Amino acid sequence: MAESRVIPLRGLDEEAALRSILEGTATKTGHQFFTALVQNLSHALHTKGAWVTEFHENTGLMKALAFRMGDQSMDDFEYDVAGTPCEVAIKGGHFVHYPDNLIALFPGDNEFLVNSHAVSYMGAPLKDIDGKILGLLAVLHDKPLPKEPRGEALFRIFAGRAAAELQRMRAEAELSEREQKLGRLINSAMDAIIELNADFVVTRVNPAGEKVFRCAAGDIIGRNFSEFLASEGSSKLTALAAELNHRPEGQRYLWIPGGLLAVCAGGENFQAEATLSRFDMHGQLFYTLILRNVNERLEAERKIRSLTVEAEYLKEELKELHNFHEIVGRSAALQQVLRDVDQVATTDATVLILGETGTGKELIARAIHATSRRRDKPLIKVNCAAIPKDLVESELFGHEKGAFTGATQKRDGRFALADGGRPRWHDLPRRGRRVAGGFADETVTRTAGRRIRTGRQFPDPQGRRTRHCSNQSRS
Repeated sequence: MAESRVIPLRGLDEEAALRSILEGTATKTGHQFFTALVQNLSHALHTKGAWVTEFHENTGLMKALAFRMGDQSMDDFEYDVAGTPCEVAIKGGHFVHYPDNLIALFPGDNEFLVNSHAVSYMGAPLKDIDGKILGLLAVLHDKPLPKEPRGEALFRIFAGRAAAELQRMRAEAELSEREQKLGRLINSAMDAIIELNADFVVTRVNPAGEKVFRCAAGDIIGRNFSEFLASEGSSKLTALAAELNHRPEGQRYLWIPGGLLAVCAGGENFQAEATLSRFDMHGQLFYTLILRNVNERLEAERKIRSLTVEAEYLKEELKELHNFHEIVGRSAALQQVLRDVDQVATTDATVLILGETGTGKELIARAIHATSRRRDKPLIKVNCAAIPKDLVESELFGHEKGAFTGATQKRDGRFALADGGRPRWHDLPRRGRRVAGGFADETVTRTAGRRIRTGRQFPDPQGRRTRHCSNQSRS
């Protein structure tokens, strides 16, 4: 009965209320702090309810960190701020106080206010140092809350304390998230990452380090890293660390030239590429060593070189067996022909190839070209029998513009195209004396044109070389 006659905020013993709230929250942090805060604040101000909420700007929702109504606490309480007295405090960014007639002032929040028998309300936004709204501290009562400067001042003090704790929680959560990301980054790396203190004692190693040294982290951490290096590697690491110590801030990292010769738990040595960097934490010096076992890569490179040599050897064997890639045969007569091809290919002599249709004259011509010094130059094939008699000179030696009807532009002949390479003539004996004369002469004359020395127009000092194929006998 006496409790019902208490008027909130009136006759408030500010010092006792402050002591009560401080004592109730002094040893608490995080969610325990907020639970203790709303309980002690509601008791000190004699209000029916009190709550601390975190504001999610992207959704417009308020999520309770601690919510107390009467003698009951409500976990995971969440509500939309729109249309509520909390919206005024959040959007305005300032303390609000509605001493009476709360339901009439906020009909949009009617259900919650009616169920709570709400009459009055006080709320203050929780801000970070940049003024961004983090959340809200509020009290609600089922009787009027008259304006009382001391009560409002007390309320603002604890709104500030709640804001500081919420900032701390958010900073702690962000730090924890960064640490988790960093941990995932280090643990997922394919290279061994080893943290060393100033005495080169291992203080951290990632799973890749466990794999490369073939032992668990617990067997590596606490040991001097020199135990995992060959004798020359330990002195090399010490010298490089001393070099880092003399470098300016921001440049304390280096690639270890020649890498390190490391030793795994079984005593087996392996060559490792490595980088070394230095950092300071809480006044202590640390080094980060990143290692990659390159034995597998070196072994793969050796295998590639071995397979390449083997492939070249097999190609030579195939060439010996099948000769010139496209020619297959092992008869004595064919072997003699291929020996002749090998002999004549290195010379600049003109070659005549005779044989019946379908006996492989073109294959022999290609084999000579593929083995000659001109193998990187074009092999120009000309079927003389397919060229009309009246156009043979134009086709072989070229023509000037206007030399005959239809000669709309200057055109080089097959001799010019083959300069530096090899033309292959098929059925040449059917053509005239001038055509045959082109093989012995270093000059050609375009139809209706001037005489041109091919060696001067085309700078290849080898000139051209010809091979003639015919299915007619030499007789």
